[in-house]
Formats: sequence, C-alpha cells, structure tokens
Amino acid sequence: MSTPVASLDALRSELVALGPLVVALSGGADSAFLAKVAHDTLGAERVLVATAISPSLAPEEEADCRSLASEWGLRWLGVVTDEMDDPRYVMNDADRCARCKTALMTALAPLAAAERATVVLGVNVDDLGDHRPGQSAAAERGARFPLVDAGFTKGDVRHWSRALGLRTWDKPAAACLSSRIPYGTPVTLGALGSIGRAEASLRGLGFGQLRVRHHGTVARLEVDPDALAAVVTRREEVVAAVTAAGYLYVTLDLEGFRSGSLNRSLDRAGAVDRDEEAP
Repeated sequence: MSTPVASLDALRSELVALGPLVVALSGGADSAFLAKVAHDTLGAERVLVATAISPSLAPEEEADCRSLASEWGLRWLGVVTDEMDDPRYVMNDADRCARCKTALMTALAPLAAAERATVVLGVNVDDLGDHRPGQSAAAERGARFPLVDAGFTKGDVRHWSRALGLRTWDKPAAACLSSRIPYGTPVTLGALGSIGRAEASLRGLGFGQLRVRHHGTVARLEVDPDALAAVVTRREEVVAAVTAAGYLYVTLDLEGFRSGSLNRSLDRAGAVDRDEEAP
C-alpha cells in the first residue's frame, strides 16, 4: 500500500474545529473511517453517528453499520429516509442522487439541531473528479466534507484505516441499490429487493466487488475482471443464485466491474453525472 499524503492529525484538527458532529455512516470504508476517527477525537458525547435506513440500503449494509457501532462503541441510530416518497426520485432521472441526499439531510437536520452539531459526510478528494449532484445537494444544505478539507484520497482512507486496525480498510466500494437501475427506469421496491437478494447471494459465493445491473427480467453481472473466469466456471451456482432473486435471465458483462457504468447513456446525451458510491 502506498505511503499516505494526508495527515491524520490534520483530519483530527478539522473535526475539532467543526465541533459537535452528526456523522452519516453508510457502512463504506470512508464513512466508517470518519465515524471512528471522529468518535476517538471528540468522544461519544459530541459525536452522533446516523445511518439512513431505506429500501435502497442493502440489508447487509444496515447490519454492518449496527455491528460497527457495537464494536467501536459509537453512539449510533438508524434514521428512516423517505426518498421513495419523492416521485422525482422514483422516476430515476440524472438527478436521482440529489433527491437522495436531500432526503438524507432532511432526516438529519432535526438531529443536528438537537445536538447543535454539523452534519459531516465521508466524501474524499477522489470523489470530486466528477460532477456528483448528491454532493452538491448535501453541501447546499450545510453538510461538510472533512476528509476533503484534510486532503484525504481513497488511498489515504484505506491506509489509515488499516493502520488503526479497522476491518473496513479493504471493504469494496458500494453504492445505493438504486444505482443499479438504468436512468429512466422507475425505482421500485421489487427491483431493489431483487438486486439486494442477488448481490447478497453472489457475495455468499465468494464474489467481492460486484454489481447486479437491473434490466427488467435480465440481470447483467459486473465482477472484477480477475473473477470473470470463476463466474463462468461456477455458472450453474451463479445462475441459480440470481434467478432465485427473481430474474429470468443472467448475463455476464465482459468488461467487468466499473463504477457508474450505467452513465454511458448520460454521456451519450451530453451529461456528466456519475453514480455516487457510498462513502
């Protein structure tokens, strides 16, 4: 692992300057690292860690957030968000991520007011490379990104997480389940459920970094290129796992996993939005 550029002391200084915090914990490596460092720096009485609970959060991610809170002694709670009540979110246009972050900030605002705290998200410097409407929506509503302010890249997060002994240091990148649905295809509870069950089953087979892209009755699987051969070799198990989740057909994307692959349709239309990985 490469030598980090960012300083852990610089991050701690940023957190102290922000004062009491509400940390949004998605379960990803970035938000988990931020929650742990904030907790260790400011103490549980000044750090509330909250996880947005909705159908777009994979059940195993919610369970992992609860586990992390227990393991690390975090003051944690789950907060129900209502993005599925927003017709603009359900219609799944290029601003879907903005609708999601708006719902998140709306849910966290009363907590932040009660705690007299600042809402912080686990966005890192590498996340700034593309236009991401969710980040803009959160920032407009007062969220801060201390990892960015302290100059942390994804590599820095993983390095320092490993140095601190956090089991999340090598956790694969994740994103909300809605990001598996092509733009213009409505987000439904049925689709989210099928995606979540299929991905959980595939992880149970040992496949780590993956996406099940939802195309109606067709599931398009993206896995690390090194795992393509294994999928073919174990195709009967893979097909059984995915069809049990409700799909009729299973395809394997030969390009392998890449974040935001569904954005090609936006690129062709002249847009630049990207899926927002769970930090």
